[in-house]
Amino acid sequence: MTAILITGANRGLGFEAARQLAAAGHQVWIGARDQARGEEAAEAIGARFVQLDVTDDASVAAAVETVAALDVLVNNAGISGGRISPSEATADHMRAVYETNVFGPVRVLHAFIPLLEKSAVPVVVNVSSGVGSLGLAADPEGPWSQSNFPVYASSKAALNMLTIRYAAAFPRIRINSVDPGFTATDFNQHRGTQTVEQGAEAIVRYALLTDAGPTGGFFDANGIEPW
Repeated sequence: MTAILITGANRGLGFEAARQLAAAGHQVWIGARDQARGEEAAEAIGARFVQLDVTDDASVAAAVETVAALDVLVNNAGISGGRISPSEATADHMRAVYETNVFGPVRVLHAFIPLLEKSAVPVVVNVSSGVGSLGLAADPEGPWSQSNFPVYASSKAALNMLTIRYAAAFPRIRINSVDPGFTATDFNQHRGTQTVEQGAEAIVRYALLTDAGPTGGFFDANGIEPW
């Protein structure tokens, strides 16, 4: 049985990925800041709950002790910070979003990699976004050319760089960025164009890689996505 931890998993894509993985017979840990909501979500799908605030060192350290053994880490916790334009963006906006979307995964990776290294087939999924693709952003005909919200987008571009560098540093761990696509959730006020079940599919697929799977890549449901 594969032990899987998903951060920010009490709702949205994280919860749906947890539901699908638990239904497939895996041991799933739902990581969430709010104990009541996390416990409710875990009970609903037969998962386990661990209190985990990715912005807090003590919370992450305590979660390591609770989980104790891990095969797959899904860095899903994230915030949008709102639809902030370049003219509105401030350093404080950046700092707030990066604390969760960039520093959070670094904090969690630093704490959990020693557990992952004990696994026979360790895997990390960094839940990214197509808006973090430099290639798509630079393409005037690309799908995100008119979506100019640099705070959130740059946080996901930074997360993609972490994927590349951590994959190079830990070659035995399959570490990839995954873009779930524009999914209708509370995160985007349900503006997304696909269902949460569709969005979670790529997260689940790359969470269940074998040791022959890719590492250091950026993928969506259709395959390789441009950096």
